[in-house]
Parts: sequence; structure tokens; C-alpha cells
Amino acid sequence: QVQLVESGGALVEPGGSLRLSCGASGKTLAYYAIGWYRQAPGKEREGVSCISSSDGNTHYADSVKGRFTISRDKAKNTVYLQMNNLKPEDTAVYHCATDWGRVCSTWRSGPPPGSDYWGPGTQVTVSS
Repeated sequence: QVQLVESGGALVEPGGSLRLSCGASGKTLAYYAIGWYRQAPGKEREGVSCISSSDGNTHYADSVKGRFTISRDKAKNTVYLQMNNLKPEDTAVYHCATDWGRVCSTWRSGPPPGSDYWGPGTQVTVSS
């Protein structure tokens, strides 16, 4: 069974930076579109970013454009989310997910539920 696993979440002050990582065992992530999502307490899940496999195109939510960057390291089988100029409203559990397709066509709504598509998440807290 393939599992996505996130890491890199932490407590950081406003204006700070973090880099989240998404890895997987059993599959080569470079072949697939990978998305990052977040969910804060009491709020709906939000699609944050996606990187496609077919052409490397990237997509961002308006709330993070200019501050977050998604990228891949094929050698490490890892997808990163670099988060700069963090704000308290960025506080959430961040998940990586994929529907195992090659493009980000439905990335905002997210893949189906279940551990075959979603990692367990990593907590990001932005607070002074």
C-alpha cells in the first residue's frame, strides 16, 4: 500500500518560513500530480497548491500566491511546499494528496478520501 507522509510542520512566528515535505514509499511521485491542502479548526479544507507531472505546471490558491512555492526533487522522491512570510491565518494541518493522475485538473476539490490518496498531515502553527 502506498502511503504519503508529510513532515516539516512547526510553530513559527509571523513573518517566518517553513518548508514542508511530502514523501511516499512504493511509488515514484514524479509521475503524478501532487497537491497540498490545509484545514484549520472549524474551517473547510482549502486547496493550497498543486504541481502537475505532465508539464510541471504549478497552481496556487490566491491566499498564498507570492508567498508559497511548490517544487519537486525527483532524486529524493519528494514534493516540497516552501512557505514564506507566514501569517497567523496560515495556521492549519497541512496534507499532501494525489488522485494518482498526471495533471492538476481537479486539485481544488481534492482527491477522494482515504489513506490511499492523503497523507496524515503535519501541523503548522503561526503565532507570536
